[in-house]
Amino acid sequence: MPSLQRPTLGEITSRPSRFLIAPVMAAIFAMGHAHAADTLDTACKTTAECQAQVAKIQGVVKGDATSALSKSQDTFYWFGRINMASTVVNAEQGIIPKAQAGRIARGVEHSIAQATTPGGKRPTDVLQVEKIITDAVGPEATLIHTGRSRQDIHSTLNAAQLRLEMLDFADALDQVRARLITTAQAHTATYVPAYTNGVQAMPISYGHYLMAWADSFARDSVRIREAYARINLSPMGTAVLSNSSWGINRERLAQLLGFDGLIVNSLDAGQISTYDIPIEATSIASSTAIRVGAFMQDVHTQYHQTLPWLLLASGKTYTSSAMPQKANPGIIQNTRAKASDVVASAQASLWRAHNVTPGMIDYKNTWSPASAKTFVQGVEMLQQFADVLDSLRIDPARALDELESEWTTSMELAEALQRSHGVPFRVGHHFASDVVVYAKERNIRPKDFPYAEAVRIYREAGKKYDLKDQRLPLGEAAFRRALSPADMVTTRTGTGGPQPQEVTRMATVAKDTLAKDRVWSGEARQRLLAAEAALNAAFEGVKSLP
Repeated sequence: MPSLQRPTLGEITSRPSRFLIAPVMAAIFAMGHAHAADTLDTACKTTAECQAQVAKIQGVVKGDATSALSKSQDTFYWFGRINMASTVVNAEQGIIPKAQAGRIARGVEHSIAQATTPGGKRPTDVLQVEKIITDAVGPEATLIHTGRSRQDIHSTLNAAQLRLEMLDFADALDQVRARLITTAQAHTATYVPAYTNGVQAMPISYGHYLMAWADSFARDSVRIREAYARINLSPMGTAVLSNSSWGINRERLAQLLGFDGLIVNSLDAGQISTYDIPIEATSIASSTAIRVGAFMQDVHTQYHQTLPWLLLASGKTYTSSAMPQKANPGIIQNTRAKASDVVASAQASLWRAHNVTPGMIDYKNTWSPASAKTFVQGVEMLQQFADVLDSLRIDPARALDELESEWTTSMELAEALQRSHGVPFRVGHHFASDVVVYAKERNIRPKDFPYAEAVRIYREAGKKYDLKDQRLPLGEAAFRRALSPADMVTTRTGTGGPQPQEVTRMATVAKDTLAKDRVWSGEARQRLLAAEAALNAAFEGVKSLP
């Protein structure tokens, strides 16, 4: 959130009616500021438990995969699936003679099953896996390698892993969007300051603020869907880069491995698409992360203030080891830091691809858990972001007090004169500006401004602009309404404004869009499951051959 202007000690002591110190501080204590968690209070029994305590307070998560499913589908897993698909397709095409197909399939099955036994191996070199198979069933098992290479195998498994990490990222992003929308719906009438150029500009609702972020992240969901259509294309069957003399059925391989189609050009499939597709994917994560960091910084700025209107729930801050008054917002800091890590990891993918000739390995999987961990960190970032959103505690009364401490409604004063009484905007703007100057010189808040002085200032403005009628056309009640932050928000009109009914409408639309995005993700995952089942069934058919 934007920063609050900190009052001086003299202002606080001389104007208790303005700052309402006891009630405001009581509210802050109730919001959890005074109840920072202290790991000294609860002994942890194991290293894991100690780390879990810190993670709960500070939001630190250090995983090695975007999900349990992604972790299980490692390089060895995909060697197995690709070997299964190659066995099926080569048997269907007669490359593997029918008399040998069943035994070779059983050798492939053995290579997969042995990894689950005590002392089993999960090689990350496809030739080592091939050795496990040939040791079991003989050298003829190398027929599964017909028309393929490490090049198309790794390009294929990289694409398969990237598509799942993108789906995990999309689902984590949808969780964030859901929380933003739900919180926005609860705060359509919570009035907060909005800033431009670092200066308080005008009042909006907190719901309006949150919906801006929700809509921004919805665009990322669109980008993910569009990128997924390019990610989920199969390079398999292109061998090194120019196909082979065997006429491998690439379409069937793609189908069995869950791809929606082919990267058609064989050079592109293994050597060129491996540049731009990962860069496109990681750039989406980077863009999301930049905005996550900005949101965290907005929230964190509140913690610089003595009277913030936005804090974290009790137990979501941690105490200083030396200074008792401190409640450190570690979860905010660590989410922002994680966002920076995501941006940095995306840059690693970009720089590893920079000035490298096609066909080199430098750029081919830099986003992966084995390298920059772009999506591993991205999913963690979004999970931490969701935790922050769940932990936010908003004080509407303090936010309104902040607005009423500044002249953010002065534009409405000029607009009211033009809208209701035909006063040229520049005249109204000059009048409102003079009112603000007079008030700030005397430390007067908008709702305390003397109406008689407004009448006088308008008369002076009228003289400057040679108005025939130099009487202030706004009565005192209308003058007060024009300076009310709540009134300014509720009287806005037009699509996309902060008025409560429009924020409610936008939230309803956003919920519908989110539901459709979740359907897309579910359907994409279901297609992968269907392809997995189809490959299993086809492979069982080959394996059952004598």
